[in-house]
Amino acid sequence: METKMINVKINGKPVSVPKGTTILDAARQAGIKIPTLCYLRDINAIGACRVCVVEVQGARSLVASCVFPIDESMEGKEIYTNSPKVLESRKTTVELILSDHNKNCLSCVRNLNCELQTLSNELGCNAANYTGAMNSYKPDVSTAYLVRDNSKCVLCRRCVAACKQYQAVAVIGPNARGFDTHIGCAFESDLNNVSCVACGQCINVCPTGALREKDDTDEVLAAIADKSKYVIAATAPSVRVGLGEEFGYPIGTNVEGKMVTALKMMGFDDVFDVNMTADLTILEEGTELLNRLSNNGKLPMLTSCSPAWIKFVEHYYPEFIPNLSSCKSPQQMMGAVCKTYYAEKLGKDPKDIVVVSVMPCTAKKFEKGRDDQSAAGIPDIDIAITTRELARLIRKQGIDFRSLPDSQFDAPLGIASGAGLIFGATGGVMEAAIRTVYEILERKPLEDLDLVAVRGTKGIKEASVNMGGKEIKVAVASGLANAKELLEKVKNGEADYHFIEIMSCPGGCVNGGGQPIRTADERNNLDIKALRAKAIYDTDKAMSLRKSHENPVVKELYESYFGKPNSHKAHEILHTKYVKRDNY
Repeated sequence: METKMINVKINGKPVSVPKGTTILDAARQAGIKIPTLCYLRDINAIGACRVCVVEVQGARSLVASCVFPIDESMEGKEIYTNSPKVLESRKTTVELILSDHNKNCLSCVRNLNCELQTLSNELGCNAANYTGAMNSYKPDVSTAYLVRDNSKCVLCRRCVAACKQYQAVAVIGPNARGFDTHIGCAFESDLNNVSCVACGQCINVCPTGALREKDDTDEVLAAIADKSKYVIAATAPSVRVGLGEEFGYPIGTNVEGKMVTALKMMGFDDVFDVNMTADLTILEEGTELLNRLSNNGKLPMLTSCSPAWIKFVEHYYPEFIPNLSSCKSPQQMMGAVCKTYYAEKLGKDPKDIVVVSVMPCTAKKFEKGRDDQSAAGIPDIDIAITTRELARLIRKQGIDFRSLPDSQFDAPLGIASGAGLIFGATGGVMEAAIRTVYEILERKPLEDLDLVAVRGTKGIKEASVNMGGKEIKVAVASGLANAKELLEKVKNGEADYHFIEIMSCPGGCVNGGGQPIRTADERNNLDIKALRAKAIYDTDKAMSLRKSHENPVVKELYESYFGKPNSHKAHEILHTKYVKRDNY
């Protein structure tokens, strides 16, 4: 059936759009930007903030453009997005928001990257126009990974939508009513006392500084300054394709060389690549899968690289704990290898080694404190910082990032394959695993290393691969709402897989909760996760080393230290256990 087209004028410009198109989308198609605050495409179209109001010919009041559909009654009508009446309304709305807002902007982590600040500036707001009662809130600092400061909250509910729609967790929502309304957990519980999975997606969508990661940058500087410590930095795959955005590079720019140079300038003794332990993960996880397939083990096997996903299973689907791979994540493996194998090579006491991981993920701050993550009797990882924290450190150290020359990671733990690199994108772990498992079973090279079926930002992807005379069925999901859908199908016997990869964040680690924050306008109009993922795949394609099992460092680790994948020693150092957690 043909969609009916409606003709309107927006600021005098003729526009023809399908019936049902919102005024906001119609304006964007016409190249006219309407400011928003609460709106996020697909998950939060609620018309609550009233910043996007417009004037429609014949309407008695201004309407919220993000939820107002264009229909037959509007044929030929004029819509004004910038009339004096509209601009005055928006200005008043933002000034009223500012009247109950913590305006300590200069010391806020979101200073100069705050959507409220930008709106206020664009609309010429006076933050002192409305004075009177203000709410007072004590920040929630109960977790190891996140701070919630409701004094900076604008009640846009974008965090609530992300928690529910992206992650199917829904542990936060609006509490109380009227002037007392605030975002919180049920019964005003601290975040540490609910089933929050630490993914940080709420931080990524927050327009202000109401949500932020726990900042551990001072700990990093203190460790580097302590001359009795040997301090190692280890960066995750996705950091190199996100960090540049903090310094003005286009989304999806790989700044690996400059990143390594910056870390060396800070004074780290070694700068290693977590891609190397992603390669190690493939050997351990792939061998575990082969053992399960040949010994009637628990299937489908579920990946264990994403700590928020692991916490989600422990809280919401504990019956699937036996399905989880026992492998530690690449972050934890890096710390474990540094404090065992590498400590021995250096002749150093593991207690004198400090491992700082740089991650696209807030859940890594939680993961490093889990039980059974201490191969040398001390924590595998000492400090975990996000991509955003690394950018802050670079600025604080006075390093001119854009002028830096490129450097390479240090040997030996800085040598990695393209297979380790693609861990950063949804489907990457699966693709890397198949590159290796196929060649182990078939005893011949895999002709096409690009498993296109599991690439892309679609929430759930499936594929079948013939290996060793058997059809191996695999699935990939990113975003915990999609993971939930997949698990329910497995649970109900509606899906039959051998191996499932789950990443907690939509699009995978490239869109992790610790990556550079983009505005709602960018999130609504650009596929940020796809742009970052493209940089990862392009880099992998150009590499000569693209298979985890061909990594010479991984080979040497097994020959001289672990013996073979899944050996007793490998299990002691590279594997872990999981626990059932209460579901609050």
